[in-house]
Amino acid sequence: MTERIRFDFGNLMASGVEGGVDASVLEGALADGFRDAHASVVARHKRGDLGFLDLPYAAETLSRVTELADGFAQWFEDVVVLGIGGSGLGATALKEALLGPFWNAMTDEERDHFPRLHVVDNPDPHTFRMLLDRLEPGRTLFNVVSKSGATAETMSQYLVARAWIEGAVDDDKVRGHFLFTTDPADGVLRQIGDAEGMPMLPVPPNVGGRFSVLSPVGLFPAAVCGVALDEILAGAGDMEQRCQTDEIAENPAGALAALLHYADTTDGRPIHVLMPYADRLRPVALWFQQLWAESLGKAVLLSGEERATGPTPLAALGATDQHSLLQLLMEGPQDKVVLFVDVDDPGAQVDIPSRHPGIPALAYLGGHSMGDLLNTERAATAEALRRGGRPNATLHLPRIGAHELGQLLMLFQIATVYAGAMYGVDPLNQPGVELSKRLTYGLMGREGSEVPEMPEPDPRWVL
Repeated sequence: MTERIRFDFGNLMASGVEGGVDASVLEGALADGFRDAHASVVARHKRGDLGFLDLPYAAETLSRVTELADGFAQWFEDVVVLGIGGSGLGATALKEALLGPFWNAMTDEERDHFPRLHVVDNPDPHTFRMLLDRLEPGRTLFNVVSKSGATAETMSQYLVARAWIEGAVDDDKVRGHFLFTTDPADGVLRQIGDAEGMPMLPVPPNVGGRFSVLSPVGLFPAAVCGVALDEILAGAGDMEQRCQTDEIAENPAGALAALLHYADTTDGRPIHVLMPYADRLRPVALWFQQLWAESLGKAVLLSGEERATGPTPLAALGATDQHSLLQLLMEGPQDKVVLFVDVDDPGAQVDIPSRHPGIPALAYLGGHSMGDLLNTERAATAEALRRGGRPNATLHLPRIGAHELGQLLMLFQIATVYAGAMYGVDPLNQPGVELSKRLTYGLMGREGSEVPEMPEPDPRWVL
């Protein structure tokens, strides 16, 4: 039987940490509030709003993604994903977790001749130029990911890549170097793809960017490198099934959302730190940071009332950030909750040799493994926080595999929409980023966009 991830929140409870949540509160007010949130989420799902909950069961999509991935994997040495926000973070999370940080440095044989994978999520000219200088146009595929096809950052990359390919291959071969992942019916990329006969994958209309990791947005880049998609989706489906109950004691996403919401709104702890103890999960923390921030940081409630609300997520990495953030977490303001991610099987056995027996500061390490050290540091950090009256919780993964990662990603997504219901906001929109987009369009001269008046820097405040 496939193992499930476990959510240990004992260090959030009054029985575990000073100032924690009393069991009667969890079983009473929090349980009642969660039932209301669960009912709201179920209703939105029935209305067709929460398409990400259906992705684990989208057999037709899985078949199409696999078909294209199998074909492209045979022809290309490098696959470049062009996408920003949810269109890049999810692909990066899957890549780093399941392929490992040195995938692109492996030999063809070590990669079983699957292509190298690059995710470019920022229009930094230096980064993009350096990447193109290291690729062979005739052996490179660009996966352009934009639901609207109007994302300025991604489309600028596409236009540069398009010219680069056109300058190196015959005209009739250009379209074979691009795959568009976009809206199934509308948008600029759909228009170009239909006109030029380019291969395309659909992003379901009811799946927003930051909830799209289990759609073709995240699945194609993983599949083209040989990742077993059925295992990812099976894990996600398992978590979705676990979270169908309105009993908070049986619903891990519900318990996570309710406890973090309580920490923010009742206990004055709006900063939620996600700290995995595995390098391969660092991009998952960054993916979660966008998911939690953009979904829950809203100024307008569903009721129409204007009231800035929402927590502030922070991505960290153990044990690295024990040497950068732990002092603040231990003795700084009492405004944080730390959520650790622990991995039972680190994926490699690296034993620490016994040397220098006369030096106590080194001798104790001998006979242990690096995995032992990492797991011990996580447990010690959690205990130190607990003793300091600093609430924390731990998600335990049996290993970093496709099934486990599918569970984790779905857990965070479901917890996000539960939290949205608890905060009284729409977790699916992002009105706060629209003004920046409109200003960018105007300043860059997009047709139909008003050119904004920008104040000149006040010389008094420029040094």
